[in-house]
Amino acid sequence: MLAFVSHDAGGAEILSSYARVVEEEKIFVLDGPAKAIFERKLGSINHTSSTEALQRARHVVLGTSWQSDLEWQMLRNAREQQKATSVFLDHWVNYGEGFIRNGIRILPDEIIVGDEDALRIAKATFPDTTINLFPNPYFAEIRETMKNLINAPPSHNGGDRILFVCENISDHAKIFGAAQNPFGYDEFDAIRYFFDHLAKVAGNVSEIIFRPHPSDPQGKYARILGEYRGKPVRISNERTLPEQIAECDIVVGCESMAMVIGLLAGKKVYSVIPPKGRKISLPQNEIIRLNEQIPAA
Repeated sequence: MLAFVSHDAGGAEILSSYARVVEEEKIFVLDGPAKAIFERKLGSINHTSSTEALQRARHVVLGTSWQSDLEWQMLRNAREQQKATSVFLDHWVNYGEGFIRNGIRILPDEIIVGDEDALRIAKATFPDTTINLFPNPYFAEIRETMKNLINAPPSHNGGDRILFVCENISDHAKIFGAAQNPFGYDEFDAIRYFFDHLAKVAGNVSEIIFRPHPSDPQGKYARILGEYRGKPVRISNERTLPEQIAECDIVVGCESMAMVIGLLAGKKVYSVIPPKGRKISLPQNEIIRLNEQIPAA
């Protein structure tokens, strides 16, 4: 029996897709955004406690989270009980930090990745850990979903629809402490940089839709977007991410997984990390780096 353990949305998307294709009997330890994501894909789920899961499962399969210690604590307990453990990485950035809490680093028996870029990065980051490639099941689902979605018709004024996928960079940076922000910028810096250079992204804009991150509190972007009242801006995450991507022409973000999904859908994708920020960690060369399109001051 396998125990699947997940909290954050990013990890839950890929882990739930993986659970759909694994035929062995499964139990689930879920919290936070992962609950709704797993149930959307797998139907009604009988949730199991961490203690019961460790008693019943022979193998624990986990995601990684920065919003929660659920996976890390479960990984530590599983290793102490000598259960087999696997972690499926859902991104290409910050691989090391997901395995560290309070200076303690715990690695699983196996790390699973979904593509060749992730395989290369993981092998360099974890040279002494078993790394296995399993073609990304979430991406396979996205490709199939996109086939069934009809791209939005051209806007009435011929302008581009832009989807801005927000990232909770400021809260993520708190993991490192106020004086150790590894990003060099936050989400508000990125939004201002985007608007400052909007003409480089699209000459004629019909609509800009801001999609909050699942961890963003209600109303987080109202104030900063109020600075741009003359722009055709609205905030929405009422539709699914694939639906919103299908309805847009351009996807904008910093280094979000949603940008990679935009590439899978054949959209033009921009990273709006400002010049003072660290270099984008996503390996996909098709992503246009806005700060490379702007002449240095």
